[in-house]
Amino acid sequence: MYFLISILIGYAFGCIHGSQLVGKYKKIDIKNSGVKNAGASNTTILLGWKYGILVALIDIFKGTLAILFMLYILNENSITGDTQILLVYVTAMAVILGHNFPITMKFNGGKGTASLVGILLAIDWKIALIGIAILFIFTFATDYLVIGVLMMYISFLVTTYYFFGEEPTMIVVLLSVLSVVKHLENYKRIITKEERKLSSMFQKRVKE
Repeated sequence: MYFLISILIGYAFGCIHGSQLVGKYKKIDIKNSGVKNAGASNTTILLGWKYGILVALIDIFKGTLAILFMLYILNENSITGDTQILLVYVTAMAVILGHNFPITMKFNGGKGTASLVGILLAIDWKIALIGIAILFIFTFATDYLVIGVLMMYISFLVTTYYFFGEEPTMIVVLLSVLSVVKHLENYKRIITKEERKLSSMFQKRVKE
């Protein structure tokens, strides 16, 4: 029962899309404009960094709130230990699936990066600190957000195995593979030198 509850809670929170909310407010289809991504980076390209930050905050904290809500339910029902940890990771997976494949956007959403940051913050501050630091270091070192994201997933994989063992790690493996698949076009554009660099996102927004 708790397995199903964790999936439902995670997916429901995941379907709350910052870009969709901002897009409706600004009367623009963010998913199908710019670089055609329903996330904070594309919002920054299209509408400027202020709206990009707003989308990022919504997508980050929906991940945090989903985990905290699930933890509240588990603690209230005395579900602790390894079972609790596994259910938290199931919730995390469902948040990412909800963000990437939301029913509210005909199952065609974003790539889950901001939501992962929020998830890390709720799971363990040490994992979050290491993961976010690596995200920033590699993003700014390469000027490509997608490289920072890849390294953050690798960090999440290693730290999860170190702190929580094999079962939660298998969930992170699945999420990492999903992230790589969702970012394949970005990797291809890096090779062809067509990928938009981080520094360019904070310049004058794209004119539609």
